[in-house]
Amino acid sequence: MPDLGRYALEVSLAYLVSLGMIGALVLWYWARGRTVRRQLDEIETRRGKNE
Repeated sequence: MPDLGRYALEVSLAYLVSLGMIGALVLWYWARGRTVRRQLDEIETRRGKNE
């Protein structure tokens, strides 16, 4: 790890916040994908029964 001097806390917090935001986006996309997949399955099931 490079020597960050007197800004070590600020730089470390910036990295931590950035990683947290990336993690939150990954979780949000994952949850949204599950929801959309479930909705599409329901639509396909209903459509299959109406044919």
